[in-house]
Amino acid sequence: MNPDNLRIVLVEPRNPLNIGAAARAISNFGFRHLRLVNPYEVAYREARSAVNATEILASAQEFPTVGEAIADCSLVVGTTSLGHRELQHPLRRLEYGGRVLRRQLASERVALLFGSEKFGLSNDDLTYCHWLVRIGTREEHASMNLGQAVAVCLYELSRKAAVQKVEEQKRADSEDLERMTNLLVEVLRESGYVHSASTIAKTRRLVRRLNLPSHDAEVWLGMLRQIRWKLTHEGE
Repeated sequence: MNPDNLRIVLVEPRNPLNIGAAARAISNFGFRHLRLVNPYEVAYREARSAVNATEILASAQEFPTVGEAIADCSLVVGTTSLGHRELQHPLRRLEYGGRVLRRQLASERVALLFGSEKFGLSNDDLTYCHWLVRIGTREEHASMNLGQAVAVCLYELSRKAAVQKVEEQKRADSEDLERMTNLLVEVLRESGYVHSASTIAKTRRLVRRLNLPSHDAEVWLGMLRQIRWKLTHEGE
């Protein structure tokens, strides 16, 4: 596992103390990168809860959208307390998902997403994820404090794991997958496929389920561009 490949992404965090606690956990377990999507409180860089982790806060990056925050990551994993939500993604308990994450971190950038304290990750946020992970809390009290959830997940990732063979092919990053999603939606629209407000979200989930290597994603992008050109120039 390469700790430098992990990006902890907090989506619309509301409490600067939780951001500070997350930064402290990142430092505790030897990770480095904190990203924030539209943080609620701009004063988080002064959070007193970031004990001995001021460098993590100082270097934290802010993004206006989830898509921009995870654009350079090949694997995007969301966290959820499950609740009553009907999920459209594979769901793994942390102890099992952590093994997969450790293996992927050896060779590629991974984003681990945490939602806001009040609402968690939205349905739209989840469309950017390849799969989800859940901390094994009791059903009667499933949700955890944001800072604590980050700490538990990073503890699991930092545990020594058996040496595993690293996959040779690099996975497509989220920026390429989003380009592919947009092209596919455009092609479907041009071909007369029934279009609805949920088409983009459904297509984005479908593309990520393919788990495409980077080279294959480039091939698909080329094919979709050619199909789009043919559709838009047909009859000229």
